[in-house]
Amino acid sequence: MEKLIIKNYKEDMRFKDYIELEQYSLASKEKEKYFFNLLNNLNEYHLINSNEYKKISKIYFHLNKNISLINDFPFLPVSVFKSKLLTSISQEHIYKILKSSGTTGSIPSQIVLDKETASLQTLTLSKIISHVVGKERLPMIIVDSKSVLKDRKSFTARGAGILGLSIFGKKHLYTLDDNFGLLKEELREFSKKYNGEKILIFGFTFMVWQYLATTDLDFKIDLSNAILIHSGGWKKLQSMAVDNRTFKKTLYERFKIQSKNIYNFYGMVEQVGSVFLENSDGYLHCPNFSEVIIRDPKDFSVLPHGKEGLIQVLSILPKSYPGHSLLTEDIGVIIGEDDASNGWKGKYFKILGRTKKAEIRGCSDTFKK
Repeated sequence: MEKLIIKNYKEDMRFKDYIELEQYSLASKEKEKYFFNLLNNLNEYHLINSNEYKKISKIYFHLNKNISLINDFPFLPVSVFKSKLLTSISQEHIYKILKSSGTTGSIPSQIVLDKETASLQTLTLSKIISHVVGKERLPMIIVDSKSVLKDRKSFTARGAGILGLSIFGKKHLYTLDDNFGLLKEELREFSKKYNGEKILIFGFTFMVWQYLATTDLDFKIDLSNAILIHSGGWKKLQSMAVDNRTFKKTLYERFKIQSKNIYNFYGMVEQVGSVFLENSDGYLHCPNFSEVIIRDPKDFSVLPHGKEGLIQVLSILPKSYPGHSLLTEDIGVIIGEDDASNGWKGKYFKILGRTKKAEIRGCSDTFKK
């Protein structure tokens, strides 16, 4: 396969053409030949522009040999962004810094964005989410507090998620005050105006459960035509966690939200623009911009479909920092590819939980030296 090296990444016309393709339209074999070249270009770009990434890659992945398969790309443990500020841009081009939400007492990851990468993040999110929301902006409920958006220069993952999804809405209602109390009267007025109409709801999974699905209301809301998008898992509320079926069942019983209109998505602040949206079969689907590989936690070898292992995520989007190939701390399994019941092409997978820290300590500790 021809090796393409482009020092000025944004001048690659094939990249511009590729991101304009309809999402979920490429079968895996067809996608791989485009995705490989674009990822190879991006990897070369980071080797040239990030001394830290170049050093790590040469020492631990022996990149004096050609990369011929997508499985050959070096990966960074996602935890490395907690200890290192990796960047492929100069200080003056830093536009904003994203921080992971993390759990209590944990060190957040920090991700550096320039304006180009931030713009790509917005563009790709739009192309993915519009697949289920449509192009028309809808009245929108955001199950969170507006206070999470105060610092526009240093967003948490929650703030970035809210800002990204809010572009699909209008007449936005934030349901919580600054102290995370429910704004019942505002919600009552919103429901009177838009009861039974097509609206958009967004919130992080644990927030939707705690502040919508299980909250006490002294009035009824008809959300039978609502589209609900949620993400982020349960974070600090693992003791309250329920499975996807119970989550959807409860929301239908309380508000008549149709199961087919509830979409979870998987993503992380450490890899901007990678949004794995739930398909009609309830599995997470790879968009054109991103890919997943499952690796054995013991030796990091690639596992076949149906085998459980660590999830590696790959993306052609992160230009401002070397986050294009990351080994997560999540355990998952690839269910299938190219045969989802809604017609989406590409791989789809399931997340089974978090790995024990000991299982990937050898990998992540290596990068702290």
